[in-house]
Amino acid sequence: MFLDQITLVILVVALAFDALVGEPDRLWRRAPHPVVVIGRLIDVLDHGLNREGLPDTARRLLGLATVTILVAATFMAGWLVEALLMALPFGWVLTAAVASVLIAQRSLYEHVAPIGQALAAGDIHQARKAVSLIVGRDPARLDGSGIARAAIESTAENASDGVVAPAFWFALFGLPGLVAYKAINTADSMIGHRSPRHEAFGWAAARLDDLVNLVPARLCGLLFALAAPVAGGRIGTALATMGRDARLHRSPNAGWPEAATAGALGIALAGPRAYASGTVDDPFLNPEGRRHADARDIERALRLFVTVCVLQATLYGALAVLV
Repeated sequence: MFLDQITLVILVVALAFDALVGEPDRLWRRAPHPVVVIGRLIDVLDHGLNREGLPDTARRLLGLATVTILVAATFMAGWLVEALLMALPFGWVLTAAVASVLIAQRSLYEHVAPIGQALAAGDIHQARKAVSLIVGRDPARLDGSGIARAAIESTAENASDGVVAPAFWFALFGLPGLVAYKAINTADSMIGHRSPRHEAFGWAAARLDDLVNLVPARLCGLLFALAAPVAGGRIGTALATMGRDARLHRSPNAGWPEAATAGALGIALAGPRAYASGTVDDPFLNPEGRRHADARDIERALRLFVTVCVLQATLYGALAVLV
């Protein structure tokens, strides 16, 4: 399955399905989304194993057991679904359709675009409401520029987690790899944060998420840099900014696509940010860039993102021909 031609063709079709159709609301009103099912499993394991009063060492071991169970269960579920689908006539089309559900190209675009539209219309209230759906910052403390920068940063980071990384793991291991990746990513968002309840228990989930995103995040940054000309930027500038500033980000992975995007757009990203839990005083990525951002910059970031999606599909299509 490692870079298998059929798997790569299925991936390209899945990317096309997601770009054209996205996630039909009617379907998920009638059936639980796979990520929702994964989230329920994580919640059961969290409440069953993460007991208060246990020492941190025990919580870390139980957290490691949780991640092991989760990855094994989702990998096997993905393998079983893929095997059943591929045994059917035109099973590769069905497999592509299932895979497309776990890739977020269209969904990300549809979440970010309304933010820019609201800002362009001068509706700061609606812009704050829209941006609150995709970032954890305190929307009430964001002005128009802060909203635009938050939307752009979220576009870059989620392009890695929601598009490039799922495709990368599907390319390597098919549907089992994709489903397992989504389980790891979901576990990180649910239990991988530094709270009194999850700092020890969620340690394994957070570290594994860092590991599985290591290569995809850098690939995503490279794709954003290559896309720079569509937003009026330069590939060399975006690459140089990424190479210099990516490691300044508090995340070992998010800094790569964000720094490349900052360089491509000529704006400063990250820096001090206000969350409901408090303010973080992070360094800027591309600090010499423009600090003010607006709706036009969101539009440029979305052009970058669409180009990244096209470049990724082209890459895997070329690999399908060559292997």
